[in-house]
Amino acid sequence: MKVTALNILALTTLVAGLTCPNNSGGGCGQYTVSGLGSRKTQIKNAGGSSRDLAIAMMETEKMDTNYAYGDNKSGDAANFGIFKQNWGMLRASCSQFKGQSSSQYNNGAVLNSNLASDLSCRHQGESYYGYQKWVAGHRNGASGLANPNTADINLYKGGVDWTEQQLNGGHLSDNERFWVDVVPI
Repeated sequence: MKVTALNILALTTLVAGLTCPNNSGGGCGQYTVSGLGSRKTQIKNAGGSSRDLAIAMMETEKMDTNYAYGDNKSGDAANFGIFKQNWGMLRASCSQFKGQSSSQYNNGAVLNSNLASDLSCRHQGESYYGYQKWVAGHRNGASGLANPNTADINLYKGGVDWTEQQLNGGHLSDNERFWVDVVPI
């Protein structure tokens, strides 16, 4: 199906009637992305869970690393991998990067081409921080870690949770992409 504003509006209305997260200004929905099922399978085969799929899906359309280097950020704010994990959290929680400085952020680029390492670091990060705090820091860096329950962070977390719920409803290996309107920061 070709994505048009009308299709998105119709899907948003249909899906939003289920359990679309509150406060998502533009709602939520789904559409087909050619080849996405193969990418979902690739992530699962590398050790990814439905939560991992949901987080990656919140970040990029094809759950890949085809975005500006570091997500146009540097230092601790630079993002890497399919989850766009920030360097500040990576160097605090991932064994591969522990003890490195903010200025060594370019070392995180390995996650853009090593899916297993990317997944391992995300899992280590969640284990280190706990899920709510990991989401908070992932969404809003050091500010999120210091204040993990803002409305924006909770909207992002609700978006991940909703997306995971949709994926677990029979969409773990098809070409369906789910989205929630959460403003990128």
